Amino acid sequence: MNFIKRVLSTVTGIFVFLIICFFGLILLGALFGGNSDDVVQVKTNSVLELKLDFPIKDYAGKTVFSDYPFLNENKKNGLFNIIDAINYAATDDKIKGISINNHFINAGISQTKALRGALLKFKESGKFVVAYSDLYTQKDYYLSSVADTIYISPVGIMEFKGLYSEQLYFKDFQEKTGLKMEVVRFGKYKSAVEPFLENNMSHENREQISVYLNSLWDEIKQDISKSRNIPVDRLNTIADSLLARTPILAKSSQLIDKVGYYDEYVNGIKQAINVESKDDLKIVTIKDYAKYAAPKLKNYSVKNKIAVIYAQGDIIYGEGDENTVGQGSMNKSLKDAREDDKVKAVVLRVNSPGGSALASELIWREIELTKKVKPVIVSMGDLAASGGYYIACNADKIIAEPTTITGSIGVFGVLPNGNQLANNMGINAEQVVTNKNAVSYSFFEPLNDEQRAFLKEGIIDIYELFTSRVAVGRNMQQDDVKAIAQGRVWTGADALKNGLVDELGGLDLAIQRAIEAANITDYQIKEFPVFEKDLDKMLEDFGLAKTKETILKEELGEENYQMYKEIKALSQKKGIQLLFPYSTDIK
Repeated sequence: MNFIKRVLSTVTGIFVFLIICFFGLILLGALFGGNSDDVVQVKTNSVLELKLDFPIKDYAGKTVFSDYPFLNENKKNGLFNIIDAINYAATDDKIKGISINNHFINAGISQTKALRGALLKFKESGKFVVAYSDLYTQKDYYLSSVADTIYISPVGIMEFKGLYSEQLYFKDFQEKTGLKMEVVRFGKYKSAVEPFLENNMSHENREQISVYLNSLWDEIKQDISKSRNIPVDRLNTIADSLLARTPILAKSSQLIDKVGYYDEYVNGIKQAINVESKDDLKIVTIKDYAKYAAPKLKNYSVKNKIAVIYAQGDIIYGEGDENTVGQGSMNKSLKDAREDDKVKAVVLRVNSPGGSALASELIWREIELTKKVKPVIVSMGDLAASGGYYIACNADKIIAEPTTITGSIGVFGVLPNGNQLANNMGINAEQVVTNKNAVSYSFFEPLNDEQRAFLKEGIIDIYELFTSRVAVGRNMQQDDVKAIAQGRVWTGADALKNGLVDELGGLDLAIQRAIEAANITDYQIKEFPVFEKDLDKMLEDFGLAKTKETILKEELGEENYQMYKEIKALSQKKGIQLLFPYSTDIK
């Protein structure tokens, strides 16, 4: 009888456990993905509020959890989701206008320019765009300058003073601390490592920074000049003399239309759309509206597709994610697009400062394979520099924004060295080797001449390969590439002049060129990459759960766990094996 009771209690316990797990998963779904499908209901006589108080990425990302599909996410708050929403709002009778209520925009200059372009297009519908802020940074004002009426708080702050860049130098710091960076570089403009070598900015670095800052500033001034009907020379005078440093001065300089409080601003909008002052203004945020507009923009009857593959963030060797570019997710995306008969062309959107040379080369190769099958067009965002340019250079056509930072065709290597720091602390490292060059690098020893020569040899090889890739991709002579390379950065406007890009424009122009190359008229956009995630690993990283491996390590100990892994691996091997006769850990 007791046995039956124990069995029943065990079964009951398992049943209760399964119920708890089930509801736990539902709770996780609510926490992680429950809001992903909530769509706002847009009411008549509404105003779309452009409040960009979140980081703006080109691609918000699509994430799938293979074991927990209800957690899948397909966010709609990326740059081009926002632009699509603005475009749709122009035709939506429920939206009467746009209110820009923003400060400290978290977007790049090229992204801001793209948003600005969408607002200009929106105004062609005849609907209004107005702006209010307590604090206008220069980038905020650049976006808001497109508005019909610009408000600022009576005690607000406004920046309009020109652009600047500041660089810290660490040569003396390294000498004092004993922690140094061993640097090998190729290209006199490859200034990323200059702070470790000098105490002052080199002439070459100052030259390139000055050129691209002035190029960016010229573009910003020209756009503001057109929108505000203020001559460019006058804008320079305002910046030089800080004639917009107070709300009153900003208004007298014609950068601002009205000085007032937010409630006065809201009342002005109410009057414009015939809403009683006692009634609430119907506001819909851009985040909510982008989610609302997304399904309405799709035409499911169209079979042809243009694949838009986003490469945003540092280039790393690995899988990559929403913030990094890895050859794993990139090459899978390119392969999927290449092998999908419905995809007629590929647009690669690059917003990356570069990174791993190996990963860049592997992505370049996949692009080379793809362009043999269908057209590949590159659209450059804020950055497409160094490795970012490497993965773009062999496209059929390259489109850049005038404000894109690109080029930086150069290579460098940096190795941290703590030899002097260790000596200062009384630490000595000794090595035992079997061969002359067994120690290719040690944190505790300075690079000798031979090690430095080997490192430089590798860097020169990569530089030669890089410039060769650019020469072939851009149909130039390699010597001509080297003349504009050596690590120098260029704006998109300057890159057009020296042949590094083909046209100036945004993603919309790149898609148009892809359509023309594919010779189609109707199309849908298919976005990549789709990121696959492991919820168990994520929970472990947050300390909310432990994987089986973690539990085994804790129970068996590290050494016994390694033995368990070896036994398990041997048990899974089938057929004849050519194996090293024993396992060892060599460093």
